[in-house]
Amino acid sequence: MIDSEHIVSETQAGVGRITLNRPDVKNAFTDAMREQLRDALQAMAGDRQVRCIVITGAGDSFCAGGDISSMVALQERDDTSVLEERIRVAAEVVGLLRAVRQPVIAALNGAAAGGGANLALACDMRLGSERAFFSQSFIKIGLVPDWGGFYLLPQLVGTAKAMELMLTGARIKATEALHLGLLNAVYANEDFETAVTEFAERIAAGPADAMATIKSGTYLGASAPLSEVLAFESAAQTSLFLGDEAREGMRAFLDKRNPEFR
Repeated sequence: MIDSEHIVSETQAGVGRITLNRPDVKNAFTDAMREQLRDALQAMAGDRQVRCIVITGAGDSFCAGGDISSMVALQERDDTSVLEERIRVAAEVVGLLRAVRQPVIAALNGAAAGGGANLALACDMRLGSERAFFSQSFIKIGLVPDWGGFYLLPQLVGTAKAMELMLTGARIKATEALHLGLLNAVYANEDFETAVTEFAERIAAGPADAMATIKSGTYLGASAPLSEVLAFESAAQTSLFLGDEAREGMRAFLDKRNPEFR
C-alpha cells in the first residue's frame, strides 16, 4: 500500500482504508497529497484482497479542499501552471473513483468543503457523523467548483438546488445532507467509526464480481437509454451465472446458510 506523511492506507477484513492525514489544517490538500491519494487508489484497485474502499479524514474533519495559502502564493507569482496540474491530478482521482471495481465509501467525520466536498461526492456512497457538513465553498474565494462538482452535484440534488449550493457556499449540515441524498446515513459521533467499519465490512463480504457489475450498471442506468441498460443486464447476468460467486450463492440459499464469497 501507499503510505506517506499525509496519506495513510491500510487493509483489514477486505476493507481498504485511506486516511487524509493533515488534521492540523482540516486535511487540506498539498500537491503531494493529491498524487499520493491517486497512487493509493491505484494500489487498492489492483489488490483482489480489497473488496471495499473507505476514504476518511484524520481528526475532526474529512477534507477542507485546497490549501488557500498555497493558492495565494501562486497568485503572487501570477502562476497558473501549478494550478492546472492540481486540477489534472484531481480529475484523475475522480476518474479512478468511478473506474475502480470496488465500491468506495466516503466516511465524513466532519467538514467536507470545496474540493473535499466533491471528493466525497465522487465516491459511490457517503456516511456521515452528526458533525459532518458539506460546503461548496469555492464561491467564497471567487472560484468555481472542481473535482467534478459541476457533474456530480446536479446529478445528486438536481440543477436548481445545485445552483443554490454553489452560488451561496452554504453549509449543509448532516441531517439536511441526508434529506438531500448527499449522505446515505448519519450516525452519532461516538458510534461513527464502529458504524462505518460494520457497513464497509458488510459490503466487503459480498460477491466481488457481482458488486463491480452493480457499480457499473448503476452509473450506466443513471444516464443511458433503457435499451442499452437492458442489453447490459443481459450480458452481465449471463457472464456471472456460471461463475463461482453465483454457484456459491445459490447453493448457500438451498442449504439455508450464509454464502462465503472468496
